[in-house]
Amino acid sequence: MVALLASASLLLSACSADGGPAAGEGPSSSPGAASSPAASASPSADPPPAKGSVKVVRTLTDGLASPWGVAALPGGDLLVGSRDEATITRIDADSGKKTLLGSVPGVAPGNEGGLLGLAVAPTFGADHLVYAYFTTESDNRIARMQYDEKKPPGQQLGAPDTILRGIPKGSIHNGGRIAFGPDRMLYAGTGETGDTGLAQDTSSLAGKILRMTPDGEPVHGNPEGDSTVYSWGHRNVQGLAWDGRKQLWASEFGQNTWDELNRIEPGKNYGWPEVEGERGESGFVDPVAQWKTSEASPSGIAYAAGSVWMAGLRGERLWRIPLSGGADEKPSADPQAFLDGRYGRLRTVVPAGGDRLWLVTSNTDGRGSPKNGDDRILLLQVR
Repeated sequence: MVALLASASLLLSACSADGGPAAGEGPSSSPGAASSPAASASPSADPPPAKGSVKVVRTLTDGLASPWGVAALPGGDLLVGSRDEATITRIDADSGKKTLLGSVPGVAPGNEGGLLGLAVAPTFGADHLVYAYFTTESDNRIARMQYDEKKPPGQQLGAPDTILRGIPKGSIHNGGRIAFGPDRMLYAGTGETGDTGLAQDTSSLAGKILRMTPDGEPVHGNPEGDSTVYSWGHRNVQGLAWDGRKQLWASEFGQNTWDELNRIEPGKNYGWPEVEGERGESGFVDPVAQWKTSEASPSGIAYAAGSVWMAGLRGERLWRIPLSGGADEKPSADPQAFLDGRYGRLRTVVPAGGDRLWLVTSNTDGRGSPKNGDDRILLLQVR
């Protein structure tokens, strides 16, 4: 009975002070890391400077509805998914022209669920497969679809082939970010759906980072050979990215105290709901950086110019976390914030090659205050 009451108390306390569902998605809210150009980045010869810079080069496109997942195609164009409309649109990286691929059948949008992460297969040149993480009436799942750009707009997506089903769903904390890693395996960040105990239950797919083959099967080298679970003890993973040394990083919503950036190692326990933020408790991995939930509510992350770049939803800013570049990678200076409040909520950040990033706003998701032109994709030059 005590354990049951404690679980209920944690669930209730997940509501933010202003009555929103949770501090992480906040009223004003967590590779993106799409098929991750970052995964092939080479290590920097020298660590980045302690202080960086961000320049908005241009607006690529605007007028997007609830954009969430973003994946870069081999030629540089972007695929953008609408969480609430369950559609995928191609954005020309030069002109910003939009072409509707089509709708993803079976998506059941609602609250924090819907069409979430997108990824492009590393074998896209041969098979033209696009992967999507989405919420249905019964679960969250990952499916792949063949993209045929020769067909008329709106009819370019083939039928979904589900590769992993049964990820628990909830009105909150559905996770959703997917990305192919340097090992060409598919990674997915999931949420604990508000049922905090699932994060510590290694038999559940909720509150985890998953690693699987492109067919959805467990990978040799996972902590348990017959399981896709790669790490656990997560509240709601929202961003995945790899640095130049192929180290995996993940952003995560905290509850009411600390949002986190974690350095992910297989088989490790990241603490939720037993710990939140840096606690130094045996058996749990502390985050490498943490923020007050009002300053971050982190979503997508990307690696560029020697730093991890993290989009903030409730925090409405872009965070730069410079990395040391050493074998035991860690931040080399304090995080630095950019674009504070300038574009509202920021959802997804994707490498655009070299010192450039794509940044996607998130003001039309029901929790922002849309302005004329929202939502938009910005091209940034970073240092």
